[in-house]
Amino acid sequence: MNWLRNRIIILLVLSIVSVVGFATFAAIKALEHPFPAAVFGPIANQIHIDSTLALSQPELAAKLGIKLEAQPPDGAMDEHYSEMLTKAMRHKGLSNQVTISENRHNSSLEAAVQLQDNQWLVLPIPDTRPPRDALIVLAIWVALIVMGSAAISVFAASMILRPLRLIQAAIERIGPEGVLPHVPEIGPTETRMTATALNRLSAHLKAATESRMRVVAAAGHDLRTPMTRMRLRAEFIEDEEERAKWLSDLEELDSIADSAIRLVREEVSTDILTDIDLGALIDEVVDGLKPLGMDVRAKTLKSILISGAPLAIKRALSNLIVNAATHGGGAIITLQRQQSTARLVIDDNGPGIPDELLSHVFEPFFRVDLARRKTLPGAGLGLAIAKEIIERFGGTITIENRQSGGLRQTVSFPLCADKD
Repeated sequence: MNWLRNRIIILLVLSIVSVVGFATFAAIKALEHPFPAAVFGPIANQIHIDSTLALSQPELAAKLGIKLEAQPPDGAMDEHYSEMLTKAMRHKGLSNQVTISENRHNSSLEAAVQLQDNQWLVLPIPDTRPPRDALIVLAIWVALIVMGSAAISVFAASMILRPLRLIQAAIERIGPEGVLPHVPEIGPTETRMTATALNRLSAHLKAATESRMRVVAAAGHDLRTPMTRMRLRAEFIEDEEERAKWLSDLEELDSIADSAIRLVREEVSTDILTDIDLGALIDEVVDGLKPLGMDVRAKTLKSILISGAPLAIKRALSNLIVNAATHGGGAIITLQRQQSTARLVIDDNGPGIPDELLSHVFEPFFRVDLARRKTLPGAGLGLAIAKEIIERFGGTITIENRQSGGLRQTVSFPLCADKD
């Protein structure tokens, strides 16, 4: 979201600065002083008139304010302007010596034209030079434009992105059940419309999820009655081999129904959170599986505390460890603490899973090979149930093939706050 906000801000700043910059340039061009070369022609004419009057009628010239000095002003001479005025006078046929200097008292420009020895005509001329602090003024002007446009752009970008931020915040608050939380329908029109749409979507998602859960739970319960009748009838089959096949199939159906109901229960479960010693919990799972003949080995486990529901976490870890021991020929368990998380790794030495199927391992009823259903027990819901439980308590689970062969299941849980 920040990258979009920054792009909008940059675009708005560039747009505002460009518009103001072009407008400023046009205003400067419209209001700027005439080009110096265009000014010196009339000045040369004025000098010609004043000098003629001063030489022919000195008394009248004095009354008119024409100044005659014994020497040119002693201010700093502007060589560039002096040269330009000299050229303008040459163009008028005048060869008098001319200097333009800056008045020491008020920084204005004065032209001095030599009329005779020790006699100079001094008159003020327009100052078309740029201000001395023009660069400073320009820098301040540009800085004000940039800061003002940046402030406006940040505000505008925040207003534009408010509905998107509302959507982002709602998505980040999605609970384990996959339903959007209620969003307050307040604020500007766009925000209220976005909040209303999100709440409507949340209601539809919740209704669809509850409907799916009711269907699965009802199907699981409804299967119990016909399966019980079928089991009773199978008991009366005289052929022992045929009877064993029927009972085995019914047992598998019963396992599938139980797993489906258990998955639904995990999705809607709201267990009370408590501190769990993850190392002790894993030891308890391992101790319970070893008497069943499963090859399960746990390396030295540390006491690491996480937050969750003990029975649910134990069920999830049991599914993962049993999966490794059953399909991978044994499970090797390692528990480590990494910064603010507890990292549990379950390795096995089995055949692994084809890379193209790894993304499907958490789907309900997933099987790498459907033929294995006949030889290995289970409904194909163990990993789905484990993932549901782990994510409900803020954890993550990944499954990948090991380079040395076998499968690696990695589970991470956030540590309890302020716990070692």
